[in-house]
Amino acid sequence: MSSLSGSAEAARAAAVVPAFNEEKTIAGIVRTLKAVRGIDEVIVVDDGSEDGTAAAAAAAGADQVLRLPENLGKGGALARGVRATSAGILFFCDADFLGLMPAHVERLLRPVREGRKAMEAGERDRGPLLAPLLARLPHISGERALRREVFEGVPPRFLARFRVEIALEYYCEVNRLAYGAVPTVGIAHVRKMQKVGFVRGLAAYAAMIWQIADAFVRVRLAKKEFIRSDEK
Repeated sequence: MSSLSGSAEAARAAAVVPAFNEEKTIAGIVRTLKAVRGIDEVIVVDDGSEDGTAAAAAAAGADQVLRLPENLGKGGALARGVRATSAGILFFCDADFLGLMPAHVERLLRPVREGRKAMEAGERDRGPLLAPLLARLPHISGERALRREVFEGVPPRFLARFRVEIALEYYCEVNRLAYGAVPTVGIAHVRKMQKVGFVRGLAAYAAMIWQIADAFVRVRLAKKEFIRSDEK
């Protein structure tokens, strides 16, 4: 690859959307991402869905729809989507967002594209009680822009399921890369209870919280694995 083409790839941005049974919302997400200035490619990873997620994404204009034969979880689906593009800038987006607008995406992309940040996450309004607490914790939101090397620098074993956000943030922290979060006012998402019922939704939330808490501890115990080779 020539330096010119390499530079062009580094400047390209691809949106990667992991989706599991999100037939009702995926089309709106795809159309929003296609309207974003600076997004060159929209990739939807159908993570073993049992509904019409893949067909809805394709009909909405996704550039690539990757159908996984079994559910790998969020981290595995993101990794599959990243491998499908050579773009140097990535935008990760949950498939069940409500109220996502191009301006939200552009605001997250801007500091990464300009080289001011290695990663920028969205910070949704959680209300007056939770907001002060969550502001002190790692950002686990599903919308974030990042340089490709951040994702590729995380040890693969820490990209599993919902551990991925913790691992990405810790990679930036350990390697002293600039990262942060900005408010994404107006974005909500379909709650798990609405998708699968109260009992299954509660179990899914419990599993997610456990994976995040587990990752928070494990990444710190594996600090040396996160340090870039040029920093060791």
